[in-house]
This record gives sequence, C-alpha cells and structure tokens, in this order.
Amino acid sequence: MIVRNWMQSNPVVIGSDTLLSEAKRLLTENNLHGLPVVDDGRLRGLITRANCLRAASCVLRTQNNDEFNFYSTRIKVKDMMVRNPATVDANDTMEHALRRGQELGIGQFPVMEQGRVVGMISANEIFSLAAHFLGAWEKRSGVTLAPLDLKPGMIGKITDIVEAAGAEVQAIYPIGKPEDVNPQEHHRKKVIIRFHSDNTRIVVKALEDAGFPVIESVQAVH
Repeated sequence: MIVRNWMQSNPVVIGSDTLLSEAKRLLTENNLHGLPVVDDGRLRGLITRANCLRAASCVLRTQNNDEFNFYSTRIKVKDMMVRNPATVDANDTMEHALRRGQELGIGQFPVMEQGRVVGMISANEIFSLAAHFLGAWEKRSGVTLAPLDLKPGMIGKITDIVEAAGAEVQAIYPIGKPEDVNPQEHHRKKVIIRFHSDNTRIVVKALEDAGFPVIESVQAVH
C-alpha cells in the first residue's frame, strides 16, 4: 500500500504571510486538520487547527478588543505554524507512515515528491484505510483470537477451521503492538478474522474446540 494511493491529493496550501484568521477559515470550511505552508513552491511549515485555536483562546480569555483586532489583522501563519514538519514521501508505504506517526506522536503529514507537496495524510485517510481493511461497508462478521505463537502454517490452519464451519474467510490480520513484543515472545500476536457467515457462534465453537481461544466476536447485521 503506497501513500500516493491513499493520500488526499492536490491539498489546500497556504502562504506563510497569510493571516492566521484566513487559515482558520480555510481549515473550517474544508473540514481539514492541517494546511501545508508553502512559499515559492517550497514547504515551510504546517498550520493546524490546534495552532489556530491556541491563538484564538488567548484572545478570548483577555476579552480585549485591541488583542482581538491584533489577532484578526496582524497575526500571520508564520507566527504560529509548525516549522520543519515531519513529512512522508508519496512512494513510502502506508505502513511506514503509520509507524512514523506513532513514533513521533503526530497524526498528519504533508506528502512530498521531488521536493514538492503533492498531498496530505491525516486521520481521515487513516480511518479510511482501517475501514477498508476491516470491511466496514461490507457487513462482515468477525472474531479476534487470543495472542498466539504464529508458527508456519498456523494461518492456513485457522482459515481451514473457519471455512469448515461454513464461513467464507475475507481477511486475516495478525496484529501486535511494539510494546507487547519481547525477544522471547516476538511471534505471539492476536489474530483478527473477518468472514461472511450467518452464525458466528458456530465459527467461535469450531475455533475454540481446535484450541484457539476467542476473546471477542461480532455478528454482521444485514
């Protein structure tokens, strides 16, 4: 999964000398979390809703007309923007972007290609990716297995059990958090299984009878 195929293309950008009040308007009207700050084709920073709200809250607390006028007519994007923001490349994988976001504790990236801003990755795109994988629009049933030692052939065995119980497997995702991993248990992961079935309970029983504890199950509502 390549970033360019999931990013918001042709993003709204803003210049560093633009008034902060104009940035707030663009963010609100376009339902955006952040705007790349671009001068002469080069990325200079990132202005976010949080930046705008921080400045506005200071003005509201003082309830001073002079400060309100200063905010409206003098404070510019360059005064509040995040300088040298973290970025990802259009040819990076989405896995890389997600890992980088977790490591840095941020939820959006300008997407670069040959030194130019060509897109944005934000929470909207991350939710879209998650919904795609989990089949949010396909009304799949599913179960999550307790952490397993995923030895070779284990996924195939799980698939056979689920399909023998009358379900049609759509996707299987072994997942684990980095903080859950230690050198002795680096293969142990929860396993999310998504499938089409009118009776999830039959699938749960088949898995547990085969020695795979189920920690949660969801029956699709048609």
